[in-house]
Amino acid sequence: MTICRIRLRAVAAVAAMTFLSAALAAAQDRPGDRMTTYELTLKDGSRLYGIIEQEDDTSIVFRSVAGVVITAPRAEVQSLRAVAGTLTDGEFRPADPNTTRLFFGPTARSLPKGRTYFGVYEFLMPFVQVGVTDRFSIGGGTPLVFGFDEGERPFWITPKLQVLDTGGTQVAVGAFQAFVDGENAGIAYGVVTTGRTDASITAGAGYGYSSGGARGAVVMVGGERRASRHVAFVTENYIWKGGQGIVSGGVRFFGERLSADVGLGVPLGTGDRFALPVVNFVYVF
Repeated sequence: MTICRIRLRAVAAVAAMTFLSAALAAAQDRPGDRMTTYELTLKDGSRLYGIIEQEDDTSIVFRSVAGVVITAPRAEVQSLRAVAGTLTDGEFRPADPNTTRLFFGPTARSLPKGRTYFGVYEFLMPFVQVGVTDRFSIGGGTPLVFGFDEGERPFWITPKLQVLDTGGTQVAVGAFQAFVDGENAGIAYGVVTTGRTDASITAGAGYGYSSGGARGAVVMVGGERRASRHVAFVTENYIWKGGQGIVSGGVRFFGERLSADVGLGVPLGTGDRFALPVVNFVYVF
């Protein structure tokens, strides 16, 4: 192993561990910041986040996160709905709509019943995931590549079951099962996520297999850390047999339903020094 390769692996590992340490510290801070509150939108376009103190058929008494109390006549209310997020320095930050995944790998958070998301990995791999129950979801996809003969188009399915949710920690099991030209391969995994929705760590272990007889274990450690109202840092890192792996990091931009990931992945232990782009889009219905 050359000195350059050792340095590259060391820098990547230190960067990943620094990010994860910061995320863990943040996840343990301000435990009362997690909140479920309401979004009040008035017909004049005003939008407030806070709690309902009192309501009747004619008006709503509403306390905003800044502590301002208003009485809004029902006739002036455009909408009132429950939302999830965090309160940071007096500002309500809506939750990331795509918390069930990092870049590619799953977190242990579940997709609620009836919720569906559609996404595209690297512009070429569309996928969909549907919440069947509040703990079980399933999905799949196929690459946007043409020219396959009938019956030879590859596709994959992604069942996932959450087995534990304590509020601050979730545990899930699942699989990524692919079928290609009569052959099949996949990874069965278990994953744990701990922390808040805006600062958490995810760790998992999987066992890869194929109909050709190949077998092998893989370990994943990742995390996410909210940077601002609509931006979060994400990292996702793998290691497998022979000390090979991938270290990745980047930024997630998100709104109420749409998220976009932009980052770089660096292979480790291959002898090659290059970075792979990460570009993903997910829309939640």
